Amino acid sequence: MKRILTISSVLLAAYLHASAGINEEIAAYTADIDARVGVAAIIEGRDTVCVDGRGMYPMMSVMKFPQALAVASWLDEHSLCTSDTIDIPAAALHEDTYSPMLKLYGRRDLRLTYGELLRWSLAQSDNNACDILFDAVGGVDSVMRHLDSLGLSADLSIEATEADMYADRQKSYLNISTPLALAALMRRYDTDLRRRSQNFAELGPIIEQCATGTDRLAAPLSRSGAVIGHKTGTGFVLPSGRLMAVNDCGYVHIPGRRSYTVAVMVADSRLDMAATSAIIADISAMVYREVIAGQRETPAM
Repeated sequence: MKRILTISSVLLAAYLHASAGINEEIAAYTADIDARVGVAAIIEGRDTVCVDGRGMYPMMSVMKFPQALAVASWLDEHSLCTSDTIDIPAAALHEDTYSPMLKLYGRRDLRLTYGELLRWSLAQSDNNACDILFDAVGGVDSVMRHLDSLGLSADLSIEATEADMYADRQKSYLNISTPLALAALMRRYDTDLRRRSQNFAELGPIIEQCATGTDRLAAPLSRSGAVIGHKTGTGFVLPSGRLMAVNDCGYVHIPGRRSYTVAVMVADSRLDMAATSAIIADISAMVYREVIAGQRETPAM
């Protein structure tokens, strides 16, 4: 049975005071794209962009960020910190998966800190690091328990490890979320959880150095002076030739102290990877322009 953390009706109502203009712009942009596109943005906790924002999408490696929140909670619960080490047997390092960590260290017994594993998992999207963290904290059930204990208002489910998804690609659909849930989760981290403990605080600088999907949310912000912390996810190619999922979600801090969170999820895309990633970049630019326009219209205090 799926374990879904459900966004409260009060928060949902608060989040759905969206700008009709930006919603219409994004809806028009996505209307003729041969893919399912979901978008949500929360601007300073008030204005929400929502285009299929409540549709369910496979998260793919985006799930590594909520997993990291659960790991931070587990470390706190066990009076551990990210500098504590974990012994990793060579058998835990699988060669038939995406793993920059394996390329660096080779398949041998290792001792790494939790912080190193989190950096590999979040900044490099390393699948071995992700699954080692799953094992360390007690598996997907423990991850969901910790997410629930944090009181996250999110419609999401994590039921499969990276190894599970590699063995059976259909299990990718067990790790699902709505764009609105991910935008809300990122906001909760950025405005609250990052101050909960040192373990939580250390996640921000890691995702602010995300090395994957730089042609997605971050692409139009490269010269803006904005700070972006984000996590990407990329799915398999389906038998139909479509891309299962191409995602990115994160928080953005721009000059002038204005901030927002945004999630763009693209499923079943007929376009290639570059063109699908460009959809996310284009939508990111639209949201950024909306925020900048709102900043100009806001009178100085």
